[in-house]
Amino acid sequence: MTDRMRTLAFALLLAGSALHPAAADPSDKKGVTYRWVDEKGLVHYGDRIPAQYSRSESAILNREGVEVGKLEAQKTPEQLAAEALHQQEVLRQKQHDSFLLFTYSSVADIERLRDERLDTIQGQRQAAEQYVENLQSRLSLLQTRAMMFKPYNPRAGAHRLPDDLAEDLVRTLNEMRTQKNALAAKDDEDAALRKQFQADIERYKELRSPHAT
Repeated sequence: MTDRMRTLAFALLLAGSALHPAAADPSDKKGVTYRWVDEKGLVHYGDRIPAQYSRSESAILNREGVEVGKLEAQKTPEQLAAEALHQQEVLRQKQHDSFLLFTYSSVADIERLRDERLDTIQGQRQAAEQYVENLQSRLSLLQTRAMMFKPYNPRAGAHRLPDDLAEDLVRTLNEMRTQKNALAAKDDEDAALRKQFQADIERYKELRSPHAT
C-alpha cells in the first residue's frame, strides 16, 4: 500500500467515526438529561430532578434525547415497611412449606399429630374442670360456715366473720375465676389448633399436587 492510499484509508476511518459516534453510557452522568412529569401532567427536562418530584418515576435521556433508562419512584417509609413485611411473610411461608414437606409423608401423619395435640388439650381441660368442681364444693362449705357470722347472720349475738374464713372465701373465689379463665383459654387453644392443622392439611395437599410449581 502506497503512502497516498494509507492517507486515504485513515481519512475514511476518521469520517466514519464522526458519522457514527459511540452510544452514550446511561451510567455516565455527563450529558444526561432527565424527563419527569409534574402534578399537573406537564413534562419537564433537566440535568437533575427536583426533590419534590423524586418520588415519581423519571426517564433518563442521552445526548441525542433518546430514552436509555428509567429512575424508579422513591418509595415512602410506609411502602418500604409494607414491602419488608411482605418479604418476611413470603420467607415464613417458604420455611413452613419446607417444614411440611420434610416432616410429613402423608395427610394422615398431620391428622395423627393433630389428634394427639387435641387429646392433650382435652386432658388438660378435664383436669381443670375437675379442679373447678372441687373449688365449687369448697366454696359451698365456706359459704355455709360464713352464714353463721355477721354480716350474713342477722342475729344480734352473731360473731364477726373470722379473718381466716374471709381469706379462704376470697382465695377460693379468685382461684375459681382463674381456673375458669384457663378453661376459656383452652377452648381458644383448641379452636386455634384445629384451624392451624386444617390450614396445614390444605397447604400440604397443594404442595403435593401434581400441578404444584
